[in-house]
Amino acid sequence: MSYQHKYVDGTNIHFPVGKVVCIGRNYAEHAKELDNPVPTEPLLFIKPGSCVVALEGGFAIPTERGSVPYEAEIAVLIGKPLSNKPSREEVLDAISGFAPALDLTLRDKQAELKAKGLPWEIAKSFDGAAVIAPFVVGSTFPDITDIGIRLSINGQVRQDGNSAQMLNPIIPMIQHMAGCFSLQAGDVILTGTPAGVGPLNVGDELVLELAGVSRFESSVR
Repeated sequence: MSYQHKYVDGTNIHFPVGKVVCIGRNYAEHAKELDNPVPTEPLLFIKPGSCVVALEGGFAIPTERGSVPYEAEIAVLIGKPLSNKPSREEVLDAISGFAPALDLTLRDKQAELKAKGLPWEIAKSFDGAAVIAPFVVGSTFPDITDIGIRLSINGQVRQDGNSAQMLNPIIPMIQHMAGCFSLQAGDVILTGTPAGVGPLNVGDELVLELAGVSRFESSVR
C-alpha cells in the first residue's frame, strides 16, 4: 500500500507526496557522537518521495545492506509553495502539520561515500528510508521552538530532544531551504536528530512521539 500523508484523526491530507528535505548535524550533541564537525551553514540533502513509508503497522529495513541506524526527527509538512527566502509569517502560514519521523541511513555505505567525497543519496534514499507518522495540525504548537521528540526502543528511551536544541531553528531553517530551492505542498522537512542514534534490528518495538502531543507504536519487520 502506497504512502499518503494523513492527520492523527485518520483524515487523508490530499497533497502529493513530495520531496523530503533534510538537515544534517542540526543538534550539536549528535554531531559530536558521530565525531562530525558542526557545520558553519545548514547542511542540506534531499530524499525522494518514493522513499517515504508509514510508521503505523511496522516497517521493513534492508538488513542485507549493513547497519541501518535510526534518527528520530520532527517532521514538518509544507502545505503551500515557498520560495525566494519567504518571510517568517509566510513560513508559519505554509506549515500544515508536525509529526515524529525516522530518517534511516545505510551507515556503512554512507561512510564509504563520505570517504570518497561522494554524495550520500545511495545511503539516504533507499525505499523505506523516511518513516513518517501521522501529523498534528500546524496550530497545535503555539511555540515551535519548544517541540519535544522522543524515541523508545524495546522499552528504553534512546533519544529525547527538543527543537530548542536545534542549531538552526525551524523557521530560519525553512527560510534558508526555500531560498535555495522551491518548496511545494506535500514536501516534508526533516529537522535533524538529537543524540542517541543507534542501529535498528528486526523485531525491535518502537514508541515514537512528539512529547505530550502525539504517540505512536511501531515495530521493525
